[in-house]
Amino acid sequence: MPLPRRVQACLPLLLLALAPSLALARGTISKIEIDGLEKDPAIEQNVRLSLGLNDVLGKEQGESRLELLLLNAERDARRALEPFGYYSPSIEVDSVRDEQDRITVTLRIDKGQPVQVRDFRVDIAGPGGEDHYLQEDLAGFRPRPGERFDHALYEEHKDGITRRLAERGYFDADFLTREVRVSRAEAAADVDLVWDSGFRYDMGPTTFHQDYFRPGLLEKLVTWEEGSYYHEGKLDRLRESLVRLDYFSAIDIQPKPEEASDDLRVPVDVNLVMAKRNIYTAGLSYGTESGTGVRLGVERRYVNDRGHKLNWDLDWAQKRKSFLTQYRVPAFAWLDGWYGFSIGFYDEQTDYIDLRNVKLVASRSGEISEHWTAVASLNALRERWSYDMDTATGSRLYTYSTLVYPELSATYVDVDDRLFPRRGLSGTLAVRGGVENVGSDTSFIQLHGSGTWYRPFGVADRLIVRGEAGTTWTGELVAMPPSLRFFAGGDRSIRGYAWREVGPRTPPPDNFALGARRVVTASVEYEHYFKGGPWGGAAFVDAGDAFDGDFNPRVGVGIGARWRSPVGPVRIDIAHGLDDPDSSFQIYLSLGANL
Repeated sequence: MPLPRRVQACLPLLLLALAPSLALARGTISKIEIDGLEKDPAIEQNVRLSLGLNDVLGKEQGESRLELLLLNAERDARRALEPFGYYSPSIEVDSVRDEQDRITVTLRIDKGQPVQVRDFRVDIAGPGGEDHYLQEDLAGFRPRPGERFDHALYEEHKDGITRRLAERGYFDADFLTREVRVSRAEAAADVDLVWDSGFRYDMGPTTFHQDYFRPGLLEKLVTWEEGSYYHEGKLDRLRESLVRLDYFSAIDIQPKPEEASDDLRVPVDVNLVMAKRNIYTAGLSYGTESGTGVRLGVERRYVNDRGHKLNWDLDWAQKRKSFLTQYRVPAFAWLDGWYGFSIGFYDEQTDYIDLRNVKLVASRSGEISEHWTAVASLNALRERWSYDMDTATGSRLYTYSTLVYPELSATYVDVDDRLFPRRGLSGTLAVRGGVENVGSDTSFIQLHGSGTWYRPFGVADRLIVRGEAGTTWTGELVAMPPSLRFFAGGDRSIRGYAWREVGPRTPPPDNFALGARRVVTASVEYEHYFKGGPWGGAAFVDAGDAFDGDFNPRVGVGIGARWRSPVGPVRIDIAHGLDDPDSSFQIYLSLGANL
């Protein structure tokens, strides 16, 4: 029915009168504040992220939409508190509008009394209930009676036991009961969680799928007996052994419980994809003593179907040249590792020494444990060197040494991250010795060790403490070639001094480094990374000495720049020696974790 003419005439006037109030009805939520959760940043963050208000922050909204969002804010916050065990909070939502229709929303939250675990039954029925490791998991299950019922903690421990059952071969495990009853009125949560483990499966046949290596080669890496109990850790060790071989670009190890035999033996399929056979490397080098040079390398990952390896490395600089070729044969008996045979040539023609040597090495390397590796070797070294000239003839005065000696070295690495360690310890220890007239020109025993300790501070900072010590027992140090003497100075020794600068020297005016019986060095370094990012700085103090008699330590101090690159730390250091160094400052560039 049409409106009366009088009303139609007044309608434009009514709309005009209502226009200011309609404009004020719109607004923009510009800020969200949460009070009452300052001591619980994790809970506050969860509440903040759960608010539907975030979707319209900074966007103008109509009055009805604003009312709905503010009404839902209380509901969103209440739900966000429940995973932390707070089911009866008190929540007030206030909104303050300024003259530009910008609205600040404030949620005042009192968490209230938390829900605590009351009745508690967490158990495993079946053979898994007698499993020692699963019993430990049950004993450590949280939350326990009297503790706040934290959903995330509950799920973490529940999923952990489920994974452990699968890892230990209980493939038929399932829940008998899985229930949590929460009473808001009584602020209580009753947990009823029981698994049926089913029977434990055993290791079945292992099949390698690859089309290059001869049958039986890779099977030597299988450390378990068929029919022994199933454990995921056995497959992890096999995977690690295959990775260390460096033959494959992809390794996929799949247990097949669905194909288990009637006696519950699980077959294991190992699917392998061959990696590129040859690796070529090339680069330029420069050193203040060695001059400009080029580096070339070739590594043949697999020479034949027996898994042998071969590599060549050439470093050809103006004053230093070296060449190394090494042939390796996989060794699976006793310890995973390699039989190695190498020959190396070294030539150095610097201002203070004329040195050449050739070295033959036969070695056996192996992994003793998760953290320890060892190498046993037999070495034959022939070295010629000269520091000065014969003033009468003008020709070089050479000294020769031949040594045949065994060596045993061990490396320990236990750090949180091998590329950028912030916590842990690493170190090496080596002992070698020869007997006069048994292939060697002199009898000697030499012991050398080094270690690095990492300690984290804050989000990304770290403290690095490094130490080194070595000693030589011999009656004729003059018969020990320079390559087996101890020197100090340089990037991995005492910064602020040049390489080989610290230690005994020839008489002036030459003052050439001779090398020493003993060495002791230490370093303390602190690295700070700006805002936890990849860029940082460092300050350090190094000290030590290479010596024959009295210990007379030299001290160097410096600062550096750091970049946490994807392939490891990049370090640029500038250091100054405090005890009459050859130069005022030394600059060092290095890459890698230097474990």
